[in-house]
Amino acid sequence: MSHQLSKVEQVKASSRHLRGTIASELAQNSDAFTEDTAQLLKFHGVYQQEDRDRRKEARARGLPKLHMMMVRTRVPGGVVSPDGYIAHDDIAGRWGNGSLRLTTRQDFQLHGVLKGDLREAIHSINRSLLTTLGGCGDQERNIMSCPAPVSDPFRTAVSAAVSDLVRALTPSTRAYHEIWIDGALADTSAPSDEDESLYGEQYLPRKFKTAVALDGDNCVDVYANDLGLVARSRDGDDLDGFEVLVGGGLGRTHNKPETFPTVAMPLAHVDASEVVAVSRAVVGVQRDWGNRTDRRHARLKYLVHDRGIEWFFDRVQERVDFRLQPPRPLRWKPVDDHLGWHEQGDGLLFYGLYVENGRIADTAGSAMRTGLRRLVDQLRPSLRITAQQNLIICGIAPAERAVVQQLLGDHGISPSESLPNALRHSMACPAVPTCGLAVAEAERVMPDVIREIAALLDELGLGDERISVRMTGCPNGCARPYLGDVGFVGTTLGKYDVYLGGDFEGTRLNHLYAHNVRLEELARVLRSPLTAFRDERQPHESFGNWCHRIGVDAIRERHADALAVAS
Repeated sequence: MSHQLSKVEQVKASSRHLRGTIASELAQNSDAFTEDTAQLLKFHGVYQQEDRDRRKEARARGLPKLHMMMVRTRVPGGVVSPDGYIAHDDIAGRWGNGSLRLTTRQDFQLHGVLKGDLREAIHSINRSLLTTLGGCGDQERNIMSCPAPVSDPFRTAVSAAVSDLVRALTPSTRAYHEIWIDGALADTSAPSDEDESLYGEQYLPRKFKTAVALDGDNCVDVYANDLGLVARSRDGDDLDGFEVLVGGGLGRTHNKPETFPTVAMPLAHVDASEVVAVSRAVVGVQRDWGNRTDRRHARLKYLVHDRGIEWFFDRVQERVDFRLQPPRPLRWKPVDDHLGWHEQGDGLLFYGLYVENGRIADTAGSAMRTGLRRLVDQLRPSLRITAQQNLIICGIAPAERAVVQQLLGDHGISPSESLPNALRHSMACPAVPTCGLAVAEAERVMPDVIREIAALLDELGLGDERISVRMTGCPNGCARPYLGDVGFVGTTLGKYDVYLGGDFEGTRLNHLYAHNVRLEELARVLRSPLTAFRDERQPHESFGNWCHRIGVDAIRERHADALAVAS
């Protein structure tokens, strides 16, 4: 096997701590960056993309690719100030495509920003005290945590721990500030006093994702992360410590069996005071031992899989000056999506607003973007992005509850409480036209698919069931389809693999049920297993658990005739 560094590794190694030629290329009168610079831009929270809807027309007319940028803001725990929200709304209208995208990692994404507007857009984000550094790239991504703004000592301590983790796992390079804020330093060497002690000269072999879940509450899908931290409470009040999970990740590549999704494994229990050190140690092991020759095999999950959890434990133990304690069992309650009205515990209320597939936009049926902007301008609430791509409006006085409801209603925004369960628990990634990896549609077709599934569930008397349905336009798993009760994964334009048997709590992978199902057949292919579930389920058994108990292979064999028609 070759041990030559991959091209991306070579680019990082020569980047002078992520500087490269970004500054000089920004100054050039062109609509795109070079490929090497596009790789470095990811560390700064920017993806260079192409308008795939216009690709065919451009080719026919002999025109070059129509490049645009996706800008992703890092929002730890999904916490957004009123000014932060207003800044993103302004950017979406002035330089973007007129919409805001909430992601499954509690980030903001802005689509359609042109190269000439990129610096001013990022500068505006930073003026609102947010940053795009760490939104993408081979480094720590946005650190997730439960977004519910409940006021108690336990959650306050967890929030403080998340802030400590963000500081400890953010790169030290000053390149971001130089390029996007000051604009003072162009293509020079990295300063001699700049020490990337955690990331080194080449940063990590691949992206690195961390989530902090609460004891019993897995609303962040902690098992899908390279590093999962589960905060344990002492007597239900104070923070006692953290369970450390490692090696989760859902990305894979079609027809490459050496790539696969997997859930994180328990590694250790640590005291609250030790969580930063153990997290840096886990990152350090991945930095030093992760695969830098094959990016398809570079995530932390493959290191754990290839070397074993015991080996990984020993490498982490070598890097900390305290003894790692054995992991403790975890028990999960049904996931709370935090939609609807809730008490915060401080006399105020919060409202969880359903945002279909995370897209905040004005459409023919709902002026959501306009309505939310007016609400934020008028009431100045803080906001929180959820891991299900929804939005929490925080700190609402009881007397303002009617005002919130009126503002939403005036703009055609449906109350979260009125939604069918199928919609409420569905997610889709952006896919076409912005994502260069997508091989099929997701966000744009999911509304029709999920409403057809909702109608089917009502017909079968299952409308009140909590069944999670997740769709992606490629196998990389951004909407976490491999953890859903039902997962749709795009295989080619208009076709999807169908997965069944995950659990609603997000602790178990599902399994392939049907291959290459046509888009128009996705709902119908679920009719037979859903009917059997209705007739055969045990008391209080969920659809995912029923599929797991019966076995997806057995279900497939039983309904082979119906599947043959759908593919």
